[in-house]
Amino acid sequence: MQRSKSDQLWREANRVLVGGVNSPVRAFKGVGGDPFFVQSGKGPIITDADGNELIDYVLSWGPLVLGHAHPEVVDAVRKALECGSSFGIPTEAEIRLAEKVIEHFPSIEKLRLVNSGTEATMSALRLARGYTGRDLVVKIEGCYHGHVDSLLVEAGSGLTTLGTPTSPGIPAAHAASTITIPYNDLDAARDVFVRHGADIACLIVEPVAGNMGVVTPEPGYLEGLRALTAKHGALLIFDEVMTGFRVALGGAQEHYDITPDLTTLGKVIGGGLPVGAYGGPAAIMDRLSPVGPVYQAGTLSGNPLATSAGLATLSVLERPGVFDSIERRLAMLCEGLREIAEEAGVPVYQTRVGSMACMFFHDGPVRNYAEATASDTARYAKFFWGMLERGVYFAPSQFEAAFMSAAHGDTELDRTLEAAREAFRILTP
Repeated sequence: MQRSKSDQLWREANRVLVGGVNSPVRAFKGVGGDPFFVQSGKGPIITDADGNELIDYVLSWGPLVLGHAHPEVVDAVRKALECGSSFGIPTEAEIRLAEKVIEHFPSIEKLRLVNSGTEATMSALRLARGYTGRDLVVKIEGCYHGHVDSLLVEAGSGLTTLGTPTSPGIPAAHAASTITIPYNDLDAARDVFVRHGADIACLIVEPVAGNMGVVTPEPGYLEGLRALTAKHGALLIFDEVMTGFRVALGGAQEHYDITPDLTTLGKVIGGGLPVGAYGGPAAIMDRLSPVGPVYQAGTLSGNPLATSAGLATLSVLERPGVFDSIERRLAMLCEGLREIAEEAGVPVYQTRVGSMACMFFHDGPVRNYAEATASDTARYAKFFWGMLERGVYFAPSQFEAAFMSAAHGDTELDRTLEAAREAFRILTP
C-alpha cells in the first residue's frame, strides 16, 4: 500500500493541528502507526491521497448509510447551496426533516435541531434538569455521549482507546453530579435509585452501546431502566446518535419496543453533514426557550445544507427493501468473518444489530465495559493493518462499530472476506 503522500500530509498536519487530527481516534493510537489521508469517496469505496482504493466499513463513523457521495444526497445539497448555505432564520427543510424524524420515532412529538451529537446530549441533560428540578445524572460505564464535561466519566470509544477514562479540565463539581454504573447491570441501577432517586434528573444510555464496540442489551435490561426511571420521576434518555436509523428505521427504541422520555439523534439524519437533534413529548420539549425557561441556541442549527442532506438520505432509506438489504448484507459479512476466524482458530465474539456490528477479539461474551476492554487489542491491531494492506478499512480501534451501507454489494463482500482469510493467517496462534 503506497503511503508517500499520506506520510507527507501527516507531517504537515502535525505542524498545524493538535496531534495532527481534529478528533483523537483518527490518530490511530488504538492500532499503532499513522493514519492515511482521504481524497475522495464514492459508494462503498474511499480513495486515499496516494490513490489507494479501500472498501470502507467506517463510513464517517456511521452517518453514510447510503455510502459516499450518493447522487440524490449530492443533488439535494447542491440545490440547497445554490440558494444559500446559511440564513440564521427558519427554512422549510427544517420542518420537513423534523416531520420525517417524528414519523419514525413515536416517542418524539417535538424536537430541536442542533449541530452535533455532543450538542444534542448536552442540551438534553440541561432540559432534563430544568424539567425535573433535579441535578444528578446517571450514565452507563462505557457509553459515550460526546465530550460533555459531566459525561466524560468512564467513557468509551476514543477515550478507551487512548487509555484516559476521564479528562483533565473538568471541574470536580461537574463529575460529582454524574453517577456511573455498569452496562447490563440492573442491580446497580436499582441500588443507585434507592440511594439517590429523589435527586436524579435522568439516566442516559446508549440503548445499544456503540462506543465500546457494539454491546447489546440483555433481555429485560432496557425495560428495567424504563421502569426504574418512571418509578422515581427521572427521565430516561436514549442516546440514539449512532443507533437512530441504524438499528432500525425507528432506532433501538423501535427494535426493543421501549419508549424513552428524551431521544438524542445525529449522524444519519444529517446524511454526512454536521447535525444533531433531541426530542420528546411536547410537555417536556416546551420547557425550552423561546416557549419555556431552559435556554439553548445555535447560529447554524438546522442549516439548509444539513437538513437537505438528511432529508435526501432518509427518503432513500425509507424505500421498500433498502434497510432490509443493508441489514442482510451485514449479516452475510459477519457470518463469513465468523467462519474464517473459526477455521483459523482465533477466538472472536461477534455482535450485530441492524446495520452496525463488532468483532471482539475476546474469548467469551462481551456484555459490558469491563469485558469489552479485556479484548486482545494487540491482535485487533494486527487484523486492522492486515485488512488495510489488502484494501479494506475497518475502524482503527477495537472499541468501535463496523457499519454497512446500501452501496456495499456482493463484490465488496467477496473482496472483504478474501482479504480476511489472508489477514487471519497472520493471527493464527
